[in-house]
Amino acid sequence: MKCPFCGHLGDKVVDSRESKEGEVIRRRRECLDCAKRFTSYERIDEIPYMVIKKDGTRERFERQKLIAGLLKACEKRPVSVAAVESVADRVESTLQDRPEKEMGTEEIGALVMEELKRLDKVAYVRFASVYRHFRDIGEFMTELKDLLNTKD
Repeated sequence: MKCPFCGHLGDKVVDSRESKEGEVIRRRRECLDCAKRFTSYERIDEIPYMVIKKDGTRERFERQKLIAGLLKACEKRPVSVAAVESVADRVESTLQDRPEKEMGTEEIGALVMEELKRLDKVAYVRFASVYRHFRDIGEFMTELKDLLNTKD
C-alpha cells in the first residue's frame, strides 16, 4: 500500500476491524519509512453478471426476476418454493461458473426450460409458451408433441 504522506510502498498493519455488516475491513497502517499512520478500507469489488436482452441491451442479472418467472410458471402446481429456489440456484450457479460475465436471455431461458422439464411438465409448457412466443396453436401443439415423445 502506498503511503499517502511520503509515497513509500512499505507499511505494516497495526489494527484490523471488520464493519458491523461484515462487508468492509478497516485497516490502520503505519508507513515503514515515515512512521505516519493511515487508514485503508478493503471490500470485495463485485462485478455484476449481465443479461443480454433480445434487443441487444444489457441489464444486471436479478435473481428475483428469475424466481418471479419460475413462480408464475409453477403457479397452482405441486411444486415447492424450495424446488423453485433450487432451480434458481442451479441457473445462477451456471452463470457464475462461466468465465464471461454476460449471458443472453436465450441461454438463460434454455437453462430454465431444461430445469422445468425435469421438475414439472405443465410448468415447462407454461414457461415455454411465454419464452418462445408461440404465434399459433400449431407451434404450441408441436411443443406438446415433442414433450410427449421425450423419454425422461
